[in-house]
Parts: sequence; C-alpha cells; structure tokens
Amino acid sequence: MSSAESLARPYARAAFDLARESNALAEWSSKLEFAAAVVRNPQVQVLIGNPAFGGDKLVSVFLPPGENADSAFANFVATLAANRRLTILADVADGFAALKRAAEGVLKVTVRAAVALEASQSEALKAALAKRFGRQIEITSTIDESVIGGAIIDAGDTVIDGSVRGRLERLAQSLTH
Repeated sequence: MSSAESLARPYARAAFDLARESNALAEWSSKLEFAAAVVRNPQVQVLIGNPAFGGDKLVSVFLPPGENADSAFANFVATLAANRRLTILADVADGFAALKRAAEGVLKVTVRAAVALEASQSEALKAALAKRFGRQIEITSTIDESVIGGAIIDAGDTVIDGSVRGRLERLAQSLTH
C-alpha cells in the first residue's frame, strides 16, 4: 500500500460518512470522480503548488460545474486544500468507491485472460462468483497474453489462478520437488 493510499483512507472514510448521512452516495461518488480526474491533469498539478493560485480559487477548480462554494463537498475539498492533501484526491475517490461498493454488497473482481471474455462467459462467471461470495459482482476484465489460456480471477483477498501459465508453473514445481 502506498503512502498516498494511507493518507487518503481517513479522508475517504470521512467523505463516505458525510455522503451516507445525507443519503447521497451516488452524488458524492460522481463529484469525487470529477475531482480525481481534475487532479490527474498535469496542468492542475502545477497549480496546486503555485502560491499565487490558492485558497478559494484552487478549491473551485475541483468542484463540478454548478457546485455551490459553500456545499458539504466544497468544504470537504477546502479541508483537503488546507491540509495540503489535494494531490491525494484520486486515492480518496478510489477509497470512497471501495467503501461504497462494500456498503452496497458489491465485490469488485478483476479477470485477466489471454483473450477477451464473451458476454455469456462474463455473465456465467459473474453468477458463479456471486454464488460463491454471496455478493453482487462487478467484473473488470483485461487481456493479458502471458496467461496463455484460461484466466486469473482477483476478487480482493482471493485469487483464483485458472490460467494455463499457472498450471504449467505448478507442474514444473511438482516435477522439481
């Protein structure tokens, strides 16, 4: 875990608590995603360190269009700015998203396969994983030709290696021991 993730965790928790209290998880999620996209912009990163561009002007850059400068979200961003933590906004957004998924009973799963999953394969995998973990499943799939065939499923604390590469590595280990 990076230090930015460690710094972002309490802010993500605070944002989540504020959003949950006002029954606005989806709204805060989109606002944090907007602010995360802004902070990833190299031109904005230069502004963050510029002493001539600070205070309310800097905070306003991170607010979605139409957001009031005295809203709870604006105050949250102002707190990050006051503590010189604007650079971790992307990590705060990621932490918030993880807390939101957990509260909604959704498990984020990453599938690495040698070829793209067909829709039917993805749905079957989603159903099997939902049954195994007892939660709704959100699948993100990536193509990784190094797995050769099959797939590697990363479901948080659980990794299921059903790849040909993994099987070959296990076979090689059993033959050498």
